[in-house]
Amino acid sequence: MTAKEYLSQAKYLDEQINNKIRQLSILNDMATKVTTTYSDMPRGSNQNISRQDSIVTKIIDFQNEINQEVDALVDLKKEIYEKIQQVSNPEYRTVLERRYLCLETWEQIAVDMSYSIQHIHRLHSSALSEISVS
Repeated sequence: MTAKEYLSQAKYLDEQINNKIRQLSILNDMATKVTTTYSDMPRGSNQNISRQDSIVTKIIDFQNEINQEVDALVDLKKEIYEKIQQVSNPEYRTVLERRYLCLETWEQIAVDMSYSIQHIHRLHSSALSEISVS
């Protein structure tokens, strides 16, 4: 695994978590929808309660899965932060932290640091060469 691949892990895990949170929101919306079905045939109310319990259980399981991934993301970001802190040049560290921990775009980093995007890319390339992935 290259240094760039190693550092990019947090971005992809963060994206996965955000996608699951969107999915969870959709599931919650579906679970709270109330639809009435009119029929001549009598039905037991137990069927609806059982169905609702099943949906709630699935939502809780999904929330727990998201929480586990958030815990993994926090641990991964801590690990990445410690790797970045081993880089000696403070400008390199700043570029790496903003890109891989704050998930900022190249353009935002360049504007905030008052450099051209090309210079940010040069700093990034040099910074990556100082990261050792074992």
